[in-house]
Amino acid sequence: MSNCEFRIGLRNSQFEISMEERLQKIIAAAGIASRRGAEEMIRRGEVVVNGKRVTEAGTKADPERDHIKVRGKLINPQLAAVEKHYLLVNKPRGYLSSVSDPKKRPLVMDLLPAGVRRGLHPVGRLDFNTEGLMILTNDGELTRLLTEGGVVPKVYSVKVKGSPSDEQIARLRRGIRLGGSRTAPAEIKLVERTKQGGNAWYQVTLREGKNQQIRRMFDAIGHSVVKLRRVSVGHVTDHGLAPGQYRELRRGEVTRFFPAKPKISREKPTK
Repeated sequence: MSNCEFRIGLRNSQFEISMEERLQKIIAAAGIASRRGAEEMIRRGEVVVNGKRVTEAGTKADPERDHIKVRGKLINPQLAAVEKHYLLVNKPRGYLSSVSDPKKRPLVMDLLPAGVRRGLHPVGRLDFNTEGLMILTNDGELTRLLTEGGVVPKVYSVKVKGSPSDEQIARLRRGIRLGGSRTAPAEIKLVERTKQGGNAWYQVTLREGKNQQIRRMFDAIGHSVVKLRRVSVGHVTDHGLAPGQYRELRRGEVTRFFPAKPKISREKPTK
């Protein structure tokens, strides 16, 4: 098992989503040391996660669920006090939705000034040749919410080769087997059929997606995807945001992602 795959502890449910990050990044985010300095702390055995001493640089932990101590001091309160940031980016084609790449390909992070992108991570993924909306944040709670299947719908504009039949689209709506599992039901609406080339545009809404699901779905019925763009994440759309541009999410846009908590009545029960 490589360092980057090393996990701290197990969760009670296999369906829980853990926003794990490298320990050196977490320690740096708390303002305790630079990432390089944090790596040295780890190697010297000065970092403890959930009661276990960690000495391998690259070990991952979840700063919102794991108890992290550096030199005997719990750093979770410092992490909780870090100001949260939320950016909406319209990723062009030809960019990776990642914070790093050994092949040195363009990254979605490169679309932001260095001072703006510091400490942020992309939520979810769009493949190299797919464009559209991504949220970048340092908020693990929002990340879990947006990547948990069935919670926040994502809408895509899809152009495919040829013109699939109504029966083929009905199959995709119900869900099909891709690999060893079945896709969740999807909403698919025909937008238009092009006069030249006989291709078709669809609006596809996914509530639970797999890796490159839309491309694989249409490949499965013999109509490969020509263009793919994510046009909305929940209530947030790409209106007024050109490819390569970004903006901050407004407070109301962020809070709207979280389900409203029920109000607790403080009235005394009647006898």
